[in-house]
Amino acid sequence: MRYPAGETAEKHERILDEAARLFRERGFAGAGVADIMKAAGLTHGAFYAHFGSKNKLEVEAIGRAFEQSGAALERKMDRSQNARSAFLDAYLNAPHRDAPGRGCAMAALAPEVAREPAVRVAFTIHVKNMLSMMTRRFGWKRNDRKKAIHTLSAAVGALALARAVDDPELSNEILESVRESLGSI
Repeated sequence: MRYPAGETAEKHERILDEAARLFRERGFAGAGVADIMKAAGLTHGAFYAHFGSKNKLEVEAIGRAFEQSGAALERKMDRSQNARSAFLDAYLNAPHRDAPGRGCAMAALAPEVAREPAVRVAFTIHVKNMLSMMTRRFGWKRNDRKKAIHTLSAAVGALALARAVDDPELSNEILESVRESLGSI
């Protein structure tokens, strides 16, 4: 049965949104096609009408995850006099740590992406875009790209570590320490 183009596009968007969320929460291996389709309110069989493979979905979902988290960061920076402080405050905090499904794809998926050649291309494009945005928005005068790389790498690493440890006090300390340290760059 053929569905109207608008309905098909809306279903495609729902699948992407749920895949972006579930991949960030569970990883690529932990979120199967059946889980994603169920979360989107669709049957497993409808998947191949939208994506040729799970790998193709992973590539598109990485893009969606970056769009979602990037847009949220941009909004927070737009509302602030100091974009860098707004970025650090929005990125290195307990709510972001505790909601990987709505958070940064880099911190949630970087180790998995490193083992997925097809996904690495899309991931790389988005990391480059993030570095460009940071360089443009943070107003540094010298060594802008190096500072952006350092800031992004430290923030992503801190978030990943804060999520990984089982000591809440240490987790908070990691976020606070790195936020404070990066704020002085």
